[in-house]
Amino acid sequence: MSHRPYLKRAGTAIFQDRFVRKGKELFQGEVSEAVVALVGAPLSKSSISHSGAAFAPNTIRQALQAFSTYAVDDDIDLWDERGWDAGDVEMHPTDIVTSQQRIYDTLVDLYKSHPETNWIVLGGDHSISYPSIHAFQQAYGTIGVIQFDAHHDLRNLQDGGPTNGTPFRSLLEKGALQGKHLIQIGIRNFMNGKSYTEFGQQQGVTIYTMKDVREQGVKELVSRSVEQLATTCDRIYVSVDMDVLDQAFAPGCPAIGPGGMDSESLIEAIELVAQHEKVKGMDIVEIDPTVDVRDMTSRMAAYLILTFWKGKKKIRT
Repeated sequence: MSHRPYLKRAGTAIFQDRFVRKGKELFQGEVSEAVVALVGAPLSKSSISHSGAAFAPNTIRQALQAFSTYAVDDDIDLWDERGWDAGDVEMHPTDIVTSQQRIYDTLVDLYKSHPETNWIVLGGDHSISYPSIHAFQQAYGTIGVIQFDAHHDLRNLQDGGPTNGTPFRSLLEKGALQGKHLIQIGIRNFMNGKSYTEFGQQQGVTIYTMKDVREQGVKELVSRSVEQLATTCDRIYVSVDMDVLDQAFAPGCPAIGPGGMDSESLIEAIELVAQHEKVKGMDIVEIDPTVDVRDMTSRMAAYLILTFWKGKKKIRT
């Protein structure tokens, strides 16, 4: 018998309540039983502005420990649910294109090997959405994408190559995504160039600005978007750039700014979109923990993961 019963392994000497399970504990299962699976894509060297988003996957994982598994509003508990954490894709230290190829190779294998799992990819900057969504398309066929973002991310590739401003331009030019199957929600004033709005319109992209969100409501826009894509797409992917939120709610985004969504609106949107059976993938990007305030933005990301999972459980109950 140990003479040091109170000496615990580093990081485990924390208070535990026998009647409460933490969100982080949900991801201790195996992939074969996972309802939701996490995979990290810690790439931020492709960011146009300074970014430490490569540190976000682990910070978001740690933030899951701040929340329980019980949603009191709907009396839904994720206690008995099982998730899997696949780990992180190893990035090349200097080569952005190689890093993106590693993300693609890893995710296309995971998506094809476990097509019924609901996948959540933790960025990284928004450049990781290009290989992730391309892999999603290769695994599932015709796909639709709902993008929550302040920016179009339709920049040309001639001026800077594959950056966090080009993922959806790359997908359209690759033919992995049709413009009519891309819906952008939360696009903001003074965050984009006119030529990129016009390019999106020419490609058939559905663009909802923050004015649309305020006047029509996020639930109406999300419901309309999901139904629009569900009629023509085999699967739907959700891309959450955290700078869709107002800077008051997401101080850890590299491209913060006023005029964005409040946290409750985004939470409602994610819960609603998750309740459609064709939604099988989501990424959360553009969090820089090195400039965040008390991990507010990473905690929001963790909350969205649990909210997405709650939405999936609603389908089954």
